[in-house]
Amino acid sequence: MTTRTNKLAWLEAELADLREQGRYTTIRTLDSPQGPWLIVDGKRALNFCSNNYLGLANHPRLVAAAKAAMDRYGVGPGAVRTIAGTMTLHNELERKLAEFKGAEAAVTFQSGFTANAGAIPALVGDNDLVISDRLNHASIIDGVRLTKAARAIYEHCDPESLREVLEENYGRYQRIFIITDGVFSMDGDIAPLDRIVELAEEFNAITIVDDAHGEGVLGRGGRGIVDHFGLHGRVDVEIGTMSKAFGVVGGVVAGSKVLIEWLKQRGRPFLFSSAMTVPDVAACIAAVELLAESTELVDRLWANARYFQAEMRRLGFDLGRTQTPITPVILGDERLTQQFSRRLYEEGVFATAITFPTVPKGLARIRVMLSAAHSQEDLDQGLEIFGRVGRELGVVG
Repeated sequence: MTTRTNKLAWLEAELADLREQGRYTTIRTLDSPQGPWLIVDGKRALNFCSNNYLGLANHPRLVAAAKAAMDRYGVGPGAVRTIAGTMTLHNELERKLAEFKGAEAAVTFQSGFTANAGAIPALVGDNDLVISDRLNHASIIDGVRLTKAARAIYEHCDPESLREVLEENYGRYQRIFIITDGVFSMDGDIAPLDRIVELAEEFNAITIVDDAHGEGVLGRGGRGIVDHFGLHGRVDVEIGTMSKAFGVVGGVVAGSKVLIEWLKQRGRPFLFSSAMTVPDVAACIAAVELLAESTELVDRLWANARYFQAEMRRLGFDLGRTQTPITPVILGDERLTQQFSRRLYEEGVFATAITFPTVPKGLARIRVMLSAAHSQEDLDQGLEIFGRVGRELGVVG
């Protein structure tokens, strides 16, 4: 008789190693709606963590739209889109998203992650080459891994590095795809999409941009990075999410009609996973309508970002190369960063530590996510606590 053993015992040692290195992620629990303040593990805290850029996650208009849709359509779609899961709400959302983004058509997925996992493998063939920014998001990396294409990396936001890769590989593959984030979520910098598109046109490459952190933030009234650079009709595939500035959940791909028709035939999450739920779709429609009506929330977000970042730099914090409301407070040492996050929480600020492998070793940080929902008083209180904890831990003078 064999002795029964714990075949997963090795995971205990791995978890202990994460704790020792300061890389273990403590997952806290919320007991309140998303907003500028949260109840986190039973404690009221100023929210500097959420991707709720415009404060829409608990907006009364979105909540009302979700409730009304459930009264009419129920909750779940009950099927994948291609069988019995496409409802009038899905079609309405896709029409409004395409109009908002200035694209011919759009298709929705269950999340931004699945939008990348669906679109990239549906487009990239075995004899193709994918050229990717070194710091692209994990969903892009995983989407590329689902293909059998050759892969190359260009240095982060460096068009000259991209040119070198293109010159080295031009003519060797059936197609070349250039893939980049629009806004990079850990540093808050913006891809030089205008120069990337110029290179793509010169070398006849196909451009894919993941605008997850640009939608609702960049461009006219939050229309995104393509609008920000005035590149309508020149970016081949625009991928995004409705879980951040839109305040709900879901992914989107926008582009030409033929692109969207193809993804409805070959995008695996579209084909093999149930459609977005009724309340999510209805709330997303309300969010797009709000953004189309006014730039007020986007304007307020940027005003908050300019004020907070200027004051943080005045205090002596290193905010890296951010160009957006994403505010990385770079501390470097992972244990120090975990300690800093704990002290902030004790003082009433919820701002989590971000360490390797989410960011490179030696670049651990507290990432502050600002929102249009934050008041001047909220920002001043957060600045006071950051300064006090920073002095206590020897980060600033």
